[in-house]
Amino acid sequence: MRHHDLDLRGLKCPLPVLHTRKALRGLAPGEGLSVRCTDPMAAIDIPNLLRERGDHLDRMLRDGGILTFEIRRGAGPDDAEESTA
Repeated sequence: MRHHDLDLRGLKCPLPVLHTRKALRGLAPGEGLSVRCTDPMAAIDIPNLLRERGDHLDRMLRDGGILTFEIRRGAGPDDAEESTA
């Protein structure tokens, strides 16, 4: 499985969650995504996004002011399919 990295340090809400959603759309089920950001709201927003989409948060790390999310793309529908349901 491929693994992708997304560096969103310095971006403020809502940009980290929007960029994460866009990156997840391009992944196949089971592929991994590491997201690094500095916006404290991402600690709430990104896990909520993953729950809504059916993706998996394998791990969330906080190192100083940097949050790192280890995400695995779920088998659920893409956002385009969700919006038409």
